[in-house]
Amino acid sequence: MELTGPELDELAHQAAADALLAITGKLGQFRGESRFTTWAYNFVIFEVSAKIGRHFWRHPGVPLDAEDWDRLPGRFGFDPAEEAEWRDLLAALHRAVDQELTARQRRVFVAIVLNSVLLDTLVIEMASNRNAIYKTLFDARRKLRAALVANPYLPDDHSRRS
Repeated sequence: MELTGPELDELAHQAAADALLAITGKLGQFRGESRFTTWAYNFVIFEVSAKIGRHFWRHPGVPLDAEDWDRLPGRFGFDPAEEAEWRDLLAALHRAVDQELTARQRRVFVAIVLNSVLLDTLVIEMASNRNAIYKTLFDARRKLRAALVANPYLPDDHSRRS
């Protein structure tokens, strides 16, 4: 989904106004260790990032639900032979997501990996921080890999960690 036209203009104006409020509110904290524009630019980046993240979280594209797992190979552009091989792996992955992950890990994994939700958007929605969401995703991926290796859908490749 693209952000264009009046919607983009409105978001830009909101971000600019919020950044200006943040800058004027913290003006007394400017120590002069960098150029003023560099210091102020950080507020602008944060506000624009937050506004865009909130926008796409509130107006998501069509989310994938349970039956949409079958359409995932099409997202990767597999030819028919590869698609047949991957369908079995994806069915095992779907089972592992349902059985192995905690509710939080499942929510983060599905949002980021399946629904392509931006990390910063998820941070805002879950009232968390980037490191916590990243760690949750890391742990989820590790659990899923272990489940797929144990079943054995994936090779046990210790050389990746060296």
